[in-house]
Amino acid sequence: MDEDIPIINSSTREERVKNFFVKNKNKIISIISALVLIVFSFFFYQEYREGNREKLANKYNLAIAEYNNGDKSKITLLMKEIIADKDSTYSPLALYFLIDNKILISKEEINKYFNQIINEVKLDKEIKNLVIYKKALFNSDFETENNLLKILDPVIKSDSVWKSHSFYLLAEFYLNNNQKQKAKEFYQQIINLKTSNRDIIIEAKKRLQSEYSE
Repeated sequence: MDEDIPIINSSTREERVKNFFVKNKNKIISIISALVLIVFSFFFYQEYREGNREKLANKYNLAIAEYNNGDKSKITLLMKEIIADKDSTYSPLALYFLIDNKILISKEEINKYFNQIINEVKLDKEIKNLVIYKKALFNSDFETENNLLKILDPVIKSDSVWKSHSFYLLAEFYLNNNQKQKAKEFYQQIINLKTSNRDIIIEAKKRLQSEYSE
């Protein structure tokens, strides 16, 4: 009799499992279908994303090739389209190209695109800090002290690798505006900051030696 107990228990468990699947068949099918749909959607999105990025890369390279060959008629339109696609790699590159080659000169329009990339594009943390720094660099020739500090505030308050670059930009800004004490404070912060870029430290020391040595 005792030998029959395990067999009975096993049969009972099998029956319970069978009844569970029968009673919950529709729910189980729905869950499996949802999981399959999620998996297929993920792979479809990945393929779409890679395909779209390849198209952007081709468009970006084509625009540069046409510009280098002397055909500058479409460069602005193509680069603006790339910016509008909000790609983490090619949207910033497109804006930099328009600025560096002085194709886009409107301060308002350039800042609009900077803000769009900073606020609407999914960027890696340090890439975003770089874009913020680039925006500040662009604005440093004409913006006020308060606005420049406001632009750089997210980088200055972080541990970003671009923090020392931001300090140097502010130091140069103050020096050019004959605010030598404020400039000196930022040069010294660069030297004291453990994460400062080595080349930036060298430049800060040169400035301190040339501008403040007695």
